[in-house]
Parts: sequence; C-alpha cells; structure tokens
Amino acid sequence: MVLNNITAFQFFSSVALGLLCFKIVNKFLPWVYVNIIGPYFLGPKLNIRSMGGWAVITGSTDGIGRAYAKALAKRGFSLVLISRSLSKLEDVAKEIENEYKVETKIIDVDFQDSIGIYDRIKAGIEGLDIGVLINNVGVSYPYPEYFQTFYQQNPKVLLDMVSVNIHSVTHMCALVLPVMLSRKKGLIINVSSSITSVPAGLLTLYSGTKAFVDKFSEDLQTEYRDSGITVQCIKPGFVATKMSKVKASMWCPTPDTYVASALNMLGYTTTTPGYFPHHFLEIPCDFMTYLTCKPFVSSMFLKHYLKLRKSALKRLSQKK
Repeated sequence: MVLNNITAFQFFSSVALGLLCFKIVNKFLPWVYVNIIGPYFLGPKLNIRSMGGWAVITGSTDGIGRAYAKALAKRGFSLVLISRSLSKLEDVAKEIENEYKVETKIIDVDFQDSIGIYDRIKAGIEGLDIGVLINNVGVSYPYPEYFQTFYQQNPKVLLDMVSVNIHSVTHMCALVLPVMLSRKKGLIINVSSSITSVPAGLLTLYSGTKAFVDKFSEDLQTEYRDSGITVQCIKPGFVATKMSKVKASMWCPTPDTYVASALNMLGYTTTTPGYFPHHFLEIPCDFMTYLTCKPFVSSMFLKHYLKLRKSALKRLSQKK
C-alpha cells in the first residue's frame, strides 16, 4: 500500500513520532515555565504580604524554619514562633525583633507530646490575623539508628515521628484554616522532602510520613483552592542545616538561599523541590525507572543505603 509515494509504515511512523514529540513538548514547556522562567525571571505570582498580618511557623529555631521566619519578617509579617526549646525561641524572637522591627509571639511545645498541645497553640494564636502558616517541624531517625531496618526501630521513635511529621501538619492546618476562610485568603506551606521521589528502603517510615505531607497538601489545595487558600508542598533535597550535617554548596544551599528560591515558586505549582538543582535528584531516578523497572531501581538505592549504614556504624565504633 502506497499513499502518494509514502508507504503505510512511513505514514504511521511519522504520526507516532509526531505524537511522541507533542507529548514531550507538552510536558517539557510547562516544566520550564513553572521551574525556570516563572520563578527566576518573573518572580512569585502570589503577593503573600496581602494574606494577613501574622505568620505562624513551626520548627522555627533552626534551619529552614528559621530562614522562613526571617524572610517573612523582612516582608513585614508579625510572627508566631513555635518550637520545643524556650531559650532558643527567645533568642530567635529577640534577633528578629531587633533586626526587622516586627512583633513576635513564642509558643514552646513539643510536637511529640499528646494532642493537648494544640489547645495551648490555639489559645496562643487566638484573635490573630493569620495569613501564612509554615508547617516546617519534623524529625528523622536518630543517629546511629538512621539506617536500621523498619522492625529494628524503637517503637517510641516510630510514634514520635508520626506525631511530629504528620499530626503537626494536620492539626496546625485545622487550627488556622477557619481564620483564613473567614477572610477568603491565606497561604499554607508544608515542608516534605525529596526522599518521597526516590526509593527509600531503610528510611521507610520517614519517607512515608513525608509522602503523606505531599499527598495531603495536594488534596487540601484541591479542597480549598476556590476559597482563596493557597497550599504548597515543598520537597527539599539536602539543605545545609544542623540536622543534615552537610556543608553548603550549589547542590546543598544554605537555609536562607533555599527559602528565597522556594518563595519565588509561590503561585506556579502546588508541589515543588523549591530549589532548581534539587530537581536533578528526581530526574535520574525517573529516567532509570523508565529504562528498567522500579524494583531494580529500588534495589540499587537500598544497596546505597546499606553502604551508608555500614559507614555510619564504622565511624561510631571508631569514636568509642
């Protein structure tokens, strides 16, 4: 069969190639706009300063939480700083008040404690014009148990991780949403992790709790988008914090650098790594999964984590 000197095979091959190119372009161009052109050339689409007078930040004494506190204070927000260490909260509050001349309130609670802590938080934020909530508080496995298998983990560690990484996000959102809905505007930023985008054997519960944050944020945005509420989930890779214990570099930004980048992403996407180089933590895994199969890729990552565990235990034995 010949169609104007073109064989049927050539015709259908051209159609298939055209569809493939369309699919690639259709996926690539929005990705470029959302992650490069928009944030780095146009700036954030969302005017967060118009959301309200106060911002609430959990886990605000170190790392990403502290960087968000400073960035929002610089924009004129009064702050409610929530963390478990009263002395650290007092130091951060004093530093921010002196540098940015904004009002602060501190609430010292441990998110590992019972649900009663949320009554105390509710009382502490009562009557405030809350426009922004940053759910940053989180815990991972303690060293050297970091790379133990799931059943080896202390049950108290597992319970605390769920309390801090999941319950804090759900309960804090439930506390501030009524205020935001009454004014038909508000911003909620939930901090997840890039670990949700790669296989994470030996980090099973931690990655699971962070995957919950990702899915919860996506569905919460779907539920409240038409009510004027913006929900965004950020999924950072390594950031140079006390918890990560890594040095700052292009691939591992300081908390201030990371937060400045993440704030530029507001209004473009519900879920984002928040920092352009961190996208490249996901791409190789997706590519390998596409070329081979997911169990093979998962096995590769597990072998890597086992090596890390062996190195960590070796360093620990040397210190002893």
